[in-house]
Amino acid sequence: MFIKNRFVLWRRSAARCVPLRPRELGWVGPKPAPPAGAELCRALEREHAELRMAKEATEQRTRELRKEGELLHKNLEQQLCFNRDEEMSCQMDILLAKEEKNRLRQEEQVLKQKLEEARKRVLRQDPVMMLPALPEKKMVFKGLVTNKEDMNKLMLTPLIRYPLLGGSALVVFEKAEVAQRIVEMKEHTVELSNGEELEELDRCRVRVQAAPVDVLLPSVLEIGLTRSSRSIIVSDLPSLGIPEEALLDKLELFFSKTKNGGGEVESREFLDDSGQVVLTFAQDGVAEPLIARGHIQVLLGKGKYDLKISPHVSGDIANLQLQPSRCPRTVLLSGIPDVLGEEPMRDTLEIHFQKASRGGGEVETLAYVPLGRQAVAVFTEDAG
Repeated sequence: MFIKNRFVLWRRSAARCVPLRPRELGWVGPKPAPPAGAELCRALEREHAELRMAKEATEQRTRELRKEGELLHKNLEQQLCFNRDEEMSCQMDILLAKEEKNRLRQEEQVLKQKLEEARKRVLRQDPVMMLPALPEKKMVFKGLVTNKEDMNKLMLTPLIRYPLLGGSALVVFEKAEVAQRIVEMKEHTVELSNGEELEELDRCRVRVQAAPVDVLLPSVLEIGLTRSSRSIIVSDLPSLGIPEEALLDKLELFFSKTKNGGGEVESREFLDDSGQVVLTFAQDGVAEPLIARGHIQVLLGKGKYDLKISPHVSGDIANLQLQPSRCPRTVLLSGIPDVLGEEPMRDTLEIHFQKASRGGGEVETLAYVPLGRQAVAVFTEDAG
């Protein structure tokens, strides 16, 4: 006896059971006999147990993922809060930095004003600080470059005048050791034959004494500078081709007028070899405003010229200490009799002290002063 109802086959699924028709499984042939009831029940129970385990695993994983999401969300909120705090801190630092910058800028302005006031006050009190404001003068540098640490030192170029009495001579040798040897011998016998071969009895000789040359050089020099309260220096004067007196008259006329900032001129004079004029006013209070201006346009002849106004500073030696210094290549000869003319005696002395057999050497310069006369020898710095 056949049951005409259709049998339904079940396939496994993680979520649900889907009925499938035999035709979908590619069923061919006669329909199979249905399984027994007990076996079908066990199969369904197994399927149910597997589905329950899958569901529990899915729920466990869902809880884990939910916890992870909550933890990530919490961390994200903490990071956002930290970033907001950092941003607020940075904005506060920027605001404080701007305020500090403004404060420093104001302090800088105040310090600049104080510095300018102090500089003007020092210029009025210390004439040394006024040197940059003195008139400019074109110069040609012919010296040596000094070290940076020597820039604040006063460098002196010696120009020593040494008196020479009659019957003496100065000999400058090329080498210092030759001069030292001549000085150590003290007395020298000089033949006046001028190199001629004469008999012993016909030869004429003179004895001269050799001594070192010591000159006095400054070891300490202090100069006191004084700024005049009534005088100014006028420089950058044009070349107008007019006499100096006429130019002084024009300058005096201009600076004596109060509308030009001047006053009554007491004296005027040209500085030696400088092309600059010193004007002295009769009253105080006239020179300072002109010096503060620095420049002034003056009508001279048919044109206007921009002249520079500078303070007038005078210097006096406040302290001078000297110490002896020996000229290493120079020898003083004394006791020379007046037996030959000036030129022959100079030639004779030079020939004698050039001979190495007499302890001499190459002579660079020889100056001879006959008896009855006087001369002055000028010593400069030894560049050798």
